[in-house]
Amino acid sequence: MSTHWRTVRRSLAAGLVASAIMASPTLPAIGALGTTAQDEGKAEIELWFDTTGGAETAECIVANVVDPFNEGSDSTVVNATMQANGWQATRTALAGGGGPDIVTTPGPSWAIELANAGQLLPLGAYAEELGWGERFVPWALSLGEVNGELYSLPTEQETMVLYYNKTLFDERGWELPATLDELTALSQEIADAGVIPFAHGNQEWRPANHWYLGEFLNQAAGPQKVHDFLTGAAQLTDPEFVAAVDLLTQYQQNGWFMGGLESYYTTTTDEMHATFGDGGAAMLIEGTWFLSDAPSFFGEEAGNTNEWGWVPVPSASGEPTFDLGIGSTYSINPASANPDAAAEFLDYLFSAEAQGRLLAECASAPAPIDLDDSAMAGIDPRQADIIQQLNAAAEAGNYGYLMWTFFAPKVDSFLTENVERVWAGEMTSQELLAEAQAIHDEEVADGKVPPIPQRGA
Repeated sequence: MSTHWRTVRRSLAAGLVASAIMASPTLPAIGALGTTAQDEGKAEIELWFDTTGGAETAECIVANVVDPFNEGSDSTVVNATMQANGWQATRTALAGGGGPDIVTTPGPSWAIELANAGQLLPLGAYAEELGWGERFVPWALSLGEVNGELYSLPTEQETMVLYYNKTLFDERGWELPATLDELTALSQEIADAGVIPFAHGNQEWRPANHWYLGEFLNQAAGPQKVHDFLTGAAQLTDPEFVAAVDLLTQYQQNGWFMGGLESYYTTTTDEMHATFGDGGAAMLIEGTWFLSDAPSFFGEEAGNTNEWGWVPVPSASGEPTFDLGIGSTYSINPASANPDAAAEFLDYLFSAEAQGRLLAECASAPAPIDLDDSAMAGIDPRQADIIQQLNAAAEAGNYGYLMWTFFAPKVDSFLTENVERVWAGEMTSQELLAEAQAIHDEEVADGKVPPIPQRGA
């Protein structure tokens, strides 16, 4: 979740964090965008954008998705409004029997919670009628299933990569790493040169912790090992996972993340990106949501002449592995008065036409649907390269598992918060993972673990 808004993971804001809402006194609109229904008999849908990080993304989406939909639909019109703190307000409204016509969540595991609570409408009939099964890539659509029924559609296919300040690397003659051993040695070399190895911080978004934790689990222990944990064939307390958390802790305690834990906990998102862009830090492990912000910190707009590049996050073996995830999900509220209209808009939103336009005009990560090469026209070649390599890895079954997509919510939250205790020396990696395993076992028993796609091509 992807998220967010230059102050939080952009999985909700940068990638279309919109929810269509029914009129509810618990959800006051801050502002309205887009066109409104003029013709009697048209079904109206209120589309609610979470604007915690500003209105720029909402305005871009309205211009490139909402307005074209309204102009082309003979039966439905979308009235777009904006409100901060959207996810919490949506959950509150749903619990009271109201809430969005279209329910947006931060990821599949949260959608599973709502589905189990009876707060989402089954989508199987719409999927069959509208051909969603053929449109979405199989691994992604399966994440929306609960007990064999589809309840949510995934948006924003995400991954994490290692961004680097190319200008700084060229000046210093640093070699790009492929393995974790090489990354560790390079980080020490960078620190010895008086440069911060990684521009990382979590002052505004504490779940940034699970960006790094998830990468180390997947890249150090390996994606097959993570798959085995998620499917019950391995335990989080296995030595490979303990070693992965120990390695991340070493990086933190060495001061390689923003110069030390104190700085890591007090650095804002804009500050860490600015430090990366101006060369005060050499590298950045972050998701594809950074791509929409990169021009603000590199080049003319940022007041420097620096360039950035990227490589896959180094792995233990050196084989490139892309960790896959979903930034958010879309569902229909069973209390909606206009579920067919909501489905019509979802069908348009997840069309190749709309997703290609969002990619080109709003720098939004595309949903996991089949897009042809024309959708890449006009975007930064580096972003196109990431998308193409990610799609190839997904098709080949060579991918890892982002925590906010594949881990059960309570396990994700526990690890995200309590890994800080390991970094502080208050508990061991073994103790952290043992408690997380116990929580995972409870979530499995309660049916709250997202479906795990079968590995392989």
